[in-house]
Amino acid sequence: MQPSTAFLLGFAGSLHCAAMCGPLLIALSKAQPRSLRESTARVVYHLGRMTSYCVLGVVLGFLGHLAAPAGFQRWLSITLGVALLLGLLAATRIPLATPVLKWVVLIKNSMRTALRRDSLGARATMGALNGLLPCGLVYVAAVGATATGHPVSGALYMAFFGLGTLPMMLSIHFAGQRLPLPSCLPIGRITRTAVLFMSLLLILRGLELGIPFVSPQLTDTAGTDVHCH
Repeated sequence: MQPSTAFLLGFAGSLHCAAMCGPLLIALSKAQPRSLRESTARVVYHLGRMTSYCVLGVVLGFLGHLAAPAGFQRWLSITLGVALLLGLLAATRIPLATPVLKWVVLIKNSMRTALRRDSLGARATMGALNGLLPCGLVYVAAVGATATGHPVSGALYMAFFGLGTLPMMLSIHFAGQRLPLPSCLPIGRITRTAVLFMSLLLILRGLELGIPFVSPQLTDTAGTDVHCH
């Protein structure tokens, strides 16, 4: 999986991020006066968020790496792609499980506690916690990080995903209510399109059709994995 794909996923899906996290960012921008220190704190917040993404990429890339030596990397890619498709079909029918809801409450309470502390460390903590909130778009990127089959590649993939979301998120954080988003934006449709694109890309990658960057040859004729990240 190419980092450029992750960046495009983050950039295209950043409207979803704006809808989910925009109110929090606007509240933060209104709560603090505009100053150099506060501007730095806003950047630190997003660095904390991207750090969580990178840690997630390391873990998932390592899990993908465990499948590679056994010759399962191509099947892992296909399986992940099919799982995304099934998740897309079931997303509107399956409510959030109770443990997930409890996790959301725990994260939000921790963010409120960090908000009371006026320090760069607290703002970094808030960003890191934000990166741990349940988010369908992050899950899609996480699947791509798993398919890279390497901890470093997984972290790089998630870092580029985070970079893709930065233009929109920083604009909201700094502009606040001066950057209103039209309520008619088809955010749900954009998110579903991103999920569909990623799932088809993963399946094509696993099929090894010999198409550069899209469906490269992952294994040689002897069945040994060739790592193309």
